[in-house]
Amino acid sequence: MGRGRGRRAPGIRALALVLLAVAAAAGVSAGDPDPDELERAFPIVEPDHGHTKLRLSEQGLDAIRRIENPIAIVGVIGPYRSGKSFLLNQLLSLSCDKGFGVGHMRDTKTKGIWIWGTPVEMDVDGSKVSVLYLDTEGFESVGKSNVYDDRIFALATVLSSVLIYNLPETVREADISRLSFAVEIAEEFYGRVKGQDVAFEPAKLLWLIQRDFLQGKSVQQMVNEALQRVPNDNGDKYIDEVNQIRDSLAVMGDNSTAFSLPQPHLQRTKLCDMEDKELEPLYVKRREQLKQLVSSIIKPKIVQGKTLNGKDFVSFLQQILEALNKGEIPSTGSLVEIFNKAILERCLKVYREKMDSLGLPVPLEKLQQFHEMANEEARIIFDKQHFGKHHAAQSVLKLEDEIKKVYRNFLLANEYQSSKLCEARFSECEDKMDHLQVLKLPSMAKFNAGFTHCNQSFVRECVGPAKESYERRMSKMLVKARALFIKEYNNKLFNWLVTFSLVMVVIGRFVIKFFLLEIVAWVMFIFLETYTRMFWSAESLYYNPAWHIIVSSWETIVYSPILDLDRWAIPIVIMVSFGILYWRCFGGRRKRGRGSLLPVYKNSYKNSSRPRSD
Repeated sequence: MGRGRGRRAPGIRALALVLLAVAAAAGVSAGDPDPDELERAFPIVEPDHGHTKLRLSEQGLDAIRRIENPIAIVGVIGPYRSGKSFLLNQLLSLSCDKGFGVGHMRDTKTKGIWIWGTPVEMDVDGSKVSVLYLDTEGFESVGKSNVYDDRIFALATVLSSVLIYNLPETVREADISRLSFAVEIAEEFYGRVKGQDVAFEPAKLLWLIQRDFLQGKSVQQMVNEALQRVPNDNGDKYIDEVNQIRDSLAVMGDNSTAFSLPQPHLQRTKLCDMEDKELEPLYVKRREQLKQLVSSIIKPKIVQGKTLNGKDFVSFLQQILEALNKGEIPSTGSLVEIFNKAILERCLKVYREKMDSLGLPVPLEKLQQFHEMANEEARIIFDKQHFGKHHAAQSVLKLEDEIKKVYRNFLLANEYQSSKLCEARFSECEDKMDHLQVLKLPSMAKFNAGFTHCNQSFVRECVGPAKESYERRMSKMLVKARALFIKEYNNKLFNWLVTFSLVMVVIGRFVIKFFLLEIVAWVMFIFLETYTRMFWSAESLYYNPAWHIIVSSWETIVYSPILDLDRWAIPIVIMVSFGILYWRCFGGRRKRGRGSLLPVYKNSYKNSSRPRSD
């Protein structure tokens, strides 16, 4: 039993390894689609139930998203049952049972817009480009509205890099009229100033006319004649509109060409069952020439100056579909509005960032100057990147309105910040003036210095629209504070001088015992208290030259930029008091003790008259 299990163990391990390998391979394949599964047509846009609007089909979008190279689109449009799907199969060298569904062979005819799942890799100007072939639902089929046809036509026009207009036999007036939307798109999106980045690279319009004979006029002559103006002597409004379309087609003149293709076979219903050797030889030859022509004019799809990969293209398709489904009737105005929406947001972001770099508050003139600079910068970006030429004027107006709204918010924010800052500086100056009113030692010089510093700091730091009103408040407050200080200044100074003279009397009499200082102090006290009251009034004293001398001396002592006596008066008095106390207590005693270590005996010896006993 043990040996049996041992022999089976290697087999079990091998089976497990095989199963793991298969599971790993299955996991890898689950993440990436099988290339064989992409060898078919996928719907990317489908009609709704009423055939009035379009919706996206995720099945086809997933096939596009995987493409990382720049994408180019070859789209085919034309009337119902004109051979568009068969033509695409011929361009892709596919049989009908493998390629796009052909109407007379399958029940599931083309509805909406389909793509071939596997792109054709081409080298365009040295770059690898993935070319997708796009099939559209035909015009004028039963059970559809004209609006639906217009949406299909518009979508194919905007998406394609090469747009093949497949027409049987000849160019009809209805075919010219249907180009109105393409012409509007050309004028809006392609009619940009040369040398600037274009919003869209225009699609190459290829007039493909299929007819049974090639003799007579060339297809280019047929197209040129069909695009000539129609005489309108009676002023018919419809003819005027058609002629306007013909005139506007000049915009796409550099991007259009004509090509003729004979019928491949008289029995059209059996075309899918025939090989090339059974088809008309001239058709096969012209078909190969058509392939070369299409390959020569293919360019990658460019939007706003950059190529689109798969994910970018899907996002671009979503924008277009949103624009086309926005209104009942698709218009270039709706396309322009949708595409310019993101650009408007970018321009507003640039404007806000520019304005945010200016720290508020600022003077109104500076804010206005920054607004004009930021507005100009946003407009330059819009002019470079915007979609549309004529209808873009609406987007410009919308941008201006949005910028005005943002600017009004900045104006309000600037007023608020200015009021907040000026109120803070005003309150600081008000507190400063109140503090100067209650100086311990009154000093006009200190008040003037504080007054000047406060006024200068307010003028320098208070900025913005609130400055003017606060300057008036500040001026009134300073004038009032100065008048109040001057009113109390002389009285306070007189009282301080009287107190000072009495202090000097005490110091000269009892502290340092300097008789001359005491006399000067007494004279000053008597002068202030008696002489001035007897001969001068209080008001006349303050205007006397002698008083001005006293005031100047006081100001020199009390305040200077180096020493503010009002701040240091108490520490200085304490230090001087300690110095005098120390001198009185210790300095005089040392002086008296320098003559002898035993002064008592020395004095008794000198003063005694008694004879010595010894």
